[in-house]
Amino acid sequence: MFEILTQQPKAEMSLFALCVAIVYAGYRRYCRISISHVPGPEPESFFLGNLPEIFQSQVGAPDFKYQCQFGDVVRIKGPFGEDRLLISDPKALQYIFHTSGYGFLKWPERTEISRVLMGRGLLWADGEIHKRQRKVMLPGFGAPESKAFIPIFQKVGAELTAQWTDIIASSADQTAEFNVATWLSRSTMDSIGEAAFDYHFGALAQADNEFMKAYFGLMSDTLGSPPRSTIFMQTILPIWALQLMSKYSRRRNLVHARHTANLANAVARALVESKADALLQGKGNKDILSLLVKANASENSATRLTEEEMFAQMRTILLAGHETSATSMCWVLLELARHPEVQERLRAEIRATELSTGRKASAFTASDLDSMQYLAAVLKESMRIHPAVYHNYRMAAKDDVLPLSKPIRTTSGELISSLPIANGTKVIASIAGYQRNKEVFGEDADTFNPERWLRETDEKKGPTLGVYANLLTFAGGIRTCIGWRFAIHEMQTLTVEIINNFELLPTSDLARLRREACLVMLPTLEGEQEKGENLPLKVRLAARD
Repeated sequence: MFEILTQQPKAEMSLFALCVAIVYAGYRRYCRISISHVPGPEPESFFLGNLPEIFQSQVGAPDFKYQCQFGDVVRIKGPFGEDRLLISDPKALQYIFHTSGYGFLKWPERTEISRVLMGRGLLWADGEIHKRQRKVMLPGFGAPESKAFIPIFQKVGAELTAQWTDIIASSADQTAEFNVATWLSRSTMDSIGEAAFDYHFGALAQADNEFMKAYFGLMSDTLGSPPRSTIFMQTILPIWALQLMSKYSRRRNLVHARHTANLANAVARALVESKADALLQGKGNKDILSLLVKANASENSATRLTEEEMFAQMRTILLAGHETSATSMCWVLLELARHPEVQERLRAEIRATELSTGRKASAFTASDLDSMQYLAAVLKESMRIHPAVYHNYRMAAKDDVLPLSKPIRTTSGELISSLPIANGTKVIASIAGYQRNKEVFGEDADTFNPERWLRETDEKKGPTLGVYANLLTFAGGIRTCIGWRFAIHEMQTLTVEIINNFELLPTSDLARLRREACLVMLPTLEGEQEKGENLPLKVRLAARD
């Protein structure tokens, strides 16, 4: 009898606790900070919201459409009616990238994609782990270190020039059509191999290298045009389920990713061991991996990179460094082919620099390259209008308030100049949208116009965001791309080498050109996306006086 009497209050207490939990959950759902009053498009479906349009469209298409209709802060729908934000407002982006520090973390499902492709490296890490990894890696990416790689870029550019010249010379009309995307991918693979690892891939020589071949097409194969089922699973499933899929699924794209990871880890292990041995013997090169091994050895045991993290940094440098530089170069050459007057003016600047320095373009120094104002304008404008990385995916780590560059009118008609958001709110930082923002870049922001970077003005439009020309192409703040100087010097060198020696012309196939969303923005052709990156241009030798 006593047991029955003592059990009854326990049961009542359990029921009371359950009721309290249900009421509290309801209170949190309906009384938490809401962004439902922010204007935005109607969802395509309740299950997926606006995500199919965002992830299946060509780069920037939904961003520009929503920006035009709703402004720089747009409420979009995730699965099951979840409210998210698409942001191209400069002040809000400055807060996310700079002011908040690690107050906006990566979406968990996007970090899993980074882990599958590159391991638990810098692009996967967050918070204190990211801070620790970045500290160890910084010595390999300083300004002097990046400038020291220019001769490597020049050597790779000279090899590209020699091969194109031979092919053009053997053609009847002294003109050849190249898929320049594959040539640039092979060029940047050779550059990153030698500069980062003192490793010779032989990509331009088309050496039979399984490791190198596995990396070509990895982004388009694993991330291009995701079906709705993939979008749904990546959005709904918990991380442990996504990790199981990544490990065991027989889907072709995941098999490709696992195969590439296994090859990369094997090469990474051999290279790290050889660099460590060289360091012990008092030797060592100036490639990035040697500098990384040396910097890691000088750290105390609590802050050193683990073996897994070292391998992940190699995979990150290889994929992010090679793919983004090649992609950015594709769009530079496309715009130069489309605008012959820009191409001619750039070629004239290159040759004027040859005369003024007494050096051939293939031997320009970092100072020579940095002194070329029109070259800088062309690169800035191409990266502005064609950012290789077009979105950043962030999630508020706490209840927060986003400042706004200009007030927005809510669905109830209220005008607000800041936007409270709840812990866990998912945000897409639209780099593509920000870099077409007319209040920052002018009414002709949708037009390729290098002249905008040569105008003399003391007026500063908008807050400081990026490290290069105030663009977000290399992100910003604590998440600024660690290799941005490396990328700029590589693009300067390759652009000078190609334009000094060749004339680029568009082809009829460019009418089918797509800006393919594959984590990076790859050029593909409509109807041939499965073939991967493709940028067909006509090329002939550039005349000299």
